[in-house]
Amino acid sequence: MRDESDPGHEWLDDEAGPVVRPYAVIGGRTKHARQFDVVAFVVATGRHGGGHLQPEHRRLLERAVEPVSVAEVAAHVDLPLGVVRVLLSDLLADELIVVHEPDGATRPAENVLEAVINGLRSL
Repeated sequence: MRDESDPGHEWLDDEAGPVVRPYAVIGGRTKHARQFDVVAFVVATGRHGGGHLQPEHRRLLERAVEPVSVAEVAAHVDLPLGVVRVLLSDLLADELIVVHEPDGATRPAENVLEAVINGLRSL
């Protein structure tokens, strides 16, 4: 409920809920132990993380009960991909998830990527 006597919080109402910047969720960290490909699949191991998990960690674990891509997890928990990668790195370090990277054969060759970049630059 909004406190009408506090003019500094006019921008916050009951519908907004708690407002926390994404970088605050991860304590300002931007580095993660592993670079998660957006198409990599993560799945919860079923182990419990104890009391040190943040609500965002728990939301990721709930979403990863079945294999789900990193991009899909980020979309469902409504957090930026960089934040999700840091949180997933925490869960991986605690062995609460496993990661299944895409097969390297499915990625385009480097010369194809260079041709695409050169084509975009010429536009």
